[in-house]
Amino acid sequence: MAQVAIVTFMPSAVLNRGEEVKPFHEIQARDLSPSSMRGEIDSRGYVLIRGLLTRDDLRPLLGETAQILSDAGWLLPGHDPNERVADMGAACGDPEPSFKRTYQQIFNLESFHALAHHPALQQVMHMLVGEELLIHPKPIGRLIFPNCEQLVVHAHQDYRFMDGDPECFTAWIPLHDCPVNLGPLRILEGSHRFGYQRHEHSEIQIPEIPEGTELGEGWVGGQINAGDVLIFHSLTVHAASPNHSNQMRISLDCRFQNYERAFNPANLVFGGESGKSWEKTYSRWSSDDLKYYWKKLPLTFKPSKSEIEQLAETAATPSMRARYARIRSQLE
Repeated sequence: MAQVAIVTFMPSAVLNRGEEVKPFHEIQARDLSPSSMRGEIDSRGYVLIRGLLTRDDLRPLLGETAQILSDAGWLLPGHDPNERVADMGAACGDPEPSFKRTYQQIFNLESFHALAHHPALQQVMHMLVGEELLIHPKPIGRLIFPNCEQLVVHAHQDYRFMDGDPECFTAWIPLHDCPVNLGPLRILEGSHRFGYQRHEHSEIQIPEIPEGTELGEGWVGGQINAGDVLIFHSLTVHAASPNHSNQMRISLDCRFQNYERAFNPANLVFGGESGKSWEKTYSRWSSDDLKYYWKKLPLTFKPSKSEIEQLAETAATPSMRARYARIRSQLE
């Protein structure tokens, strides 16, 4: 593993199994510097930046997203969609078709993709990765129903799903205030120093690190507000807290790295069988500024194009061969 390479305390939270979660260490946006950013990431595996963005920065995406959820019947009628009051009869999650249909509408929003390119966020990420900044082109929206234990995302590392180079970072951005009862992320402090940890597949969509086997220095958590940004290393173990409110929790995962480091091309194409494409995503955008921006960068693919070509012929299963063939076709 590459060498990963002011503190204010908040009320403690408690896990379901009774383990106390210590409060986040945090840093105010006005106090940011390359040394403070790097120091927090190197020592803790994360940095919580208070007030990096404004509520006005988030309001357009929150409004568009909430309206889509309302139109899909996920929110109770009689409330402002921005209040995000959930209709529990509509509770769903990936990979259910009803979830995928609604999520795709949100993924197609121009504002959904523009947030990762916000100047304040880019400035911070330059402090971590240098001038050669790659903003991963597929941010991930988290649409979390309350009181659905089967949909809670448990302990994992993002590198498990990204591959490429581990020196990559996720910015977790709630679009609204996220008190502890709404289910913000929690972080296993120092876990990035233990390398890749074993994940197990289960009945859920996301492989997870078995409870009690996570390696780190203790869980930290607490309230994260609109405008705050939680940034962590790809090997940092993290998990969602349970959402015990009556509201949907809406947040965005944006990922960043230095473009001179290895990059898995699966992170910029659509390898599944859904028929998604950038052409469909872009079809209603008002500007061309962010379309295919990564094609201007000298990316180093891992696996390389030639390796993907070979995998499309030799991968272990027909489904994997088909997946690599779809990736190959979109890189041409």
